[in-house]
Amino acid sequence: MSVTLLAGSATAAVAVTPANDPASTLPAAAAPTAPAAAPVENLIVGYKSSASEASSNDAAANDAAAKGKKAGKKATFDRRLGTGAALVNLGGATTPADAAALMDQFRADPDVAYVEPDSRAYAMATPNDTEYAKQWDLFEPTAGMNVPAAWDKTTGSGVTVAVLDTGYVAHSDLAANVVAGYDFISSSTAARDGNGRDSNPADQGDWSAAGECGTGSRASDSSWHGTHVAGTIGAATNNSKGVAGIAYNAKIQPVRVLGKCGGATSDIVDAITWASGGTVAGVPANATPAKVINMSLGGSGACTASYQNAINAAVARGTTVVVAAGNSNADAAGFSPASCNNVINVAASNRTGDRSFYSNYGAIIDVAAPGGETRRATDTPGTVTTPENGILSTLNAGTTTPGAEIYKPFQGTSMAAPHVAGLAALLVAAKPSLTPAQIESAIKTNARPLAGTCTGGCGTGLADATATVNAVTSTQPTPAFENTADFAIGDNATVESPITVSGVTGNAPATLKVGVNITHTYTGDLKVDLVAPDGTVYTLHNRAGGSADNINQTYTVNASSEVANGTWKLRVNDNAGGDTGKIDSWSLGF
Repeated sequence: MSVTLLAGSATAAVAVTPANDPASTLPAAAAPTAPAAAPVENLIVGYKSSASEASSNDAAANDAAAKGKKAGKKATFDRRLGTGAALVNLGGATTPADAAALMDQFRADPDVAYVEPDSRAYAMATPNDTEYAKQWDLFEPTAGMNVPAAWDKTTGSGVTVAVLDTGYVAHSDLAANVVAGYDFISSSTAARDGNGRDSNPADQGDWSAAGECGTGSRASDSSWHGTHVAGTIGAATNNSKGVAGIAYNAKIQPVRVLGKCGGATSDIVDAITWASGGTVAGVPANATPAKVINMSLGGSGACTASYQNAINAAVARGTTVVVAAGNSNADAAGFSPASCNNVINVAASNRTGDRSFYSNYGAIIDVAAPGGETRRATDTPGTVTTPENGILSTLNAGTTTPGAEIYKPFQGTSMAAPHVAGLAALLVAAKPSLTPAQIESAIKTNARPLAGTCTGGCGTGLADATATVNAVTSTQPTPAFENTADFAIGDNATVESPITVSGVTGNAPATLKVGVNITHTYTGDLKVDLVAPDGTVYTLHNRAGGSADNINQTYTVNASSEVANGTWKLRVNDNAGGDTGKIDSWSLGF
């Protein structure tokens, strides 16, 4: 699958508008676009745990060769990913149709849990710092994220934030906060360093010639996208120069996954695993595992098993994963990793508090953050007409290879996501015991309404740093409770998932937060109820949504008449045939 700056992966490497909207913020279309039907070079195969291929590389190699022979294609085992899946090399560029024939061989095998193309992703952007006055996104009351007062309580000390992106190009306003990262780009051609994966995450430039990244792809200069994202999170502050980072005492860990023509899913999922402290074969252990991961990257297509498995494992290790919603002015449910569960999915807002014209939207969005607009929607693409309304951050002047360090405004959900990643770092520093679920809940619960409008849905509103930090530091939070076990939802069936609450004094609140994560291919079939310990039923979802997929939403319930302690249940009734699913997880926040 193919991934771009901002953004995630697509089954056929379908291009999305890069998160930094290069047509309006970078010279000459700074991020590559992928062809509509890019060739496939690798497959990612997940075997069931009972299969010998799940643990034996020899068995996986024999299986790949045998299936390739049956499909009339060369197929060889390449390596084991950090998730345990096998990467199968197809011996060069293969048409989607030929790759599909081989994938059918794997799908027919009962020992195979999933198989998917290894598609590509693309990049989606009162201190004494001299440019601070231009950082409206941090402090302006209308549409800024209300950051300065949060600095009275936390600045991110002790927290590492991994930036999975194009790597890092040296910048004096970032250098003091950068810790050792890694270059996960397997292809030496895409990496431009001559050796593929290595311990040097330096950004070598992601420029490309017209057609170099597939038929119809545009020429592009180097974006230095990862350095721009990193500056929003952790640029040095009160150093009498440049810009201020949101979590300016946090450490930035550059993890290079995007090079020329984007980045491969297999590289990105290994990077997620490593950054969060997991093990990746052939890669040294991460000495400073990240408590927050920012992914301003993505592509079209629903979340794949490869992404979801890596994200779930990272969250289980205690790492909060923040992703950009995408820049296609479309429903974010159709983009990945934005559509994955267990992430904070961030839409972009502009300086007037409206949804930025390019930002993806929808029920799957968790929260909005400043992404800016360096041009208006009606301005000619490729122009920069309102640079003062973009997000200013650290950058480089080089058009291909690195040049002089500079500062420049970008626009995009790539710029919105690091605002929330920075806020997550502030929260972890303020209260290290917070889980990823509690961090997400705090950010969403304490967001404020957008000053303008958001057609299509921008989650709970505009992230508010001060309100969120105050909420987690000024009160003793009642424990949050969660059930992450899967409960299958069959046709014309009812299923219940329980949560036992204990240690809470008195009644439940009037604003009980019920987080629901259901995977189902037809939400119009479903009735979803919260059942209190005494049997009282609170309906959360009632046959709405028609043919839409999945429910990933936090509901607010007035449960003040209910005793908090006891067994609560999420009851799901499917009253039609043809579509099934599961309760993936749900939570109660008191």
